[in-house]
Amino acid sequence: MKLIVHVDGGARGNPGPAAAACVVSSPGGEVLGERSQLLGTATNNVAEYRALLLGLECARELGATEVEVVGDSELIAKQVQGAYKVKHEAMRPLYAQAMDALGRFDRWSIRTVPRAQNAHADALVNEALDGRDGAR
Repeated sequence: MKLIVHVDGGARGNPGPAAAACVVSSPGGEVLGERSQLLGTATNNVAEYRALLLGLECARELGATEVEVVGDSELIAKQVQGAYKVKHEAMRPLYAQAMDALGRFDRWSIRTVPRAQNAHADALVNEALDGRDGAR
């Protein structure tokens, strides 16, 4: 079963208070699950990786065998695709976890979109950071 996984992470300040979020939907657009998670103090890139991991976990729990990950972080997408090296030492464990999680699916892809096309996940990040509804 293929699922679409929109992910977003954000930090207010870099580093600063951070959150991660995901919205998982069917290829037809039906939202099947959404989550957000407060991360404490982190950088934006760490928050983006944590969002990817959160989204993959949610998709797996929903029974996905194939995922199409959609996010607005070019850095994360290019690192996962192998186009960019993971140079920052603190990012390497998150990258390794992401590659391990992706490898548990039969097929996967990742692509970037402008923030406006990732609005639902972005809104969940901001809600978590603003303390509305807390983490889901």
